[in-house]
Amino acid sequence: MGDSLDLSRQAAATDAKVIVFCGVHFMAESAAILSPEKTVLLPIKEASCPLAEMITLSELRKKKKENPQAAVVCYVNSSAKMKAESDICCTSANGIEVVNSLKEEKILFIPDEHLGRYLESKTNKNFILWKGFCPTHYNLLPKDILRAKEEHPRAKVLVHPECRLSVIDLADETLSTNGMLEYAKECEAKEFIIGTEMGLIHRLKKEVSSKNFYPASENLICPSMKLITLKEVAQSLEKMRYEIKIPIGVRERAKKSLYGMLER
Repeated sequence: MGDSLDLSRQAAATDAKVIVFCGVHFMAESAAILSPEKTVLLPIKEASCPLAEMITLSELRKKKKENPQAAVVCYVNSSAKMKAESDICCTSANGIEVVNSLKEEKILFIPDEHLGRYLESKTNKNFILWKGFCPTHYNLLPKDILRAKEEHPRAKVLVHPECRLSVIDLADETLSTNGMLEYAKECEAKEFIIGTEMGLIHRLKKEVSSKNFYPASENLICPSMKLITLKEVAQSLEKMRYEIKIPIGVRERAKKSLYGMLER
């Protein structure tokens, strides 16, 4: 269990020749980029990320021509084709570090507008923001945070940087999913309101069982992440389906963007 990039790196480190990725398409693609010698399977081929689908190659190329001085920073929650067309990737955890490492003052950030706006607020760079968003995090509203705080007044509020700035402004901490886990382990607080996909609460309860965790909203559910069940995993193994294949040219350029991030 882990975030998409962490899982892809674990997949690259294992001796197994076959990786069954229980997530969405861009996650399995990242594993295939980092492990080209392995077979990467996605149990349900329709498991896609709405955010990753909010940008096309032609649209990105047009925007790049309009802004030739901008460095293209691609959130890891994007397709291999978008990574291949970008200068460097970033995660929600290392986005500030990646942006600050670039010599360019202008950043074309794709595809998440809200994460981009958060990074812009934490850096001195000039951002050109793509109008993409994660529907799950977008649905979290300030009133949800206020209600949760009223119900659990002693709880720390942790939200993901894919959320709206109006939600981030009400939080105690803005963290990646792994960041939330580490913070909950180290923080003296005993209660936490979690503003990200509620599947993380299962892991939090398992790994930090002495503390209490509450979803900021009951609507924090990603339907795509819930598509894969044990039945599909079994069928994927039995029938070796559905294999993720990335053209070598796309893979090499996407790998360069990913490794550019990992080397920082």
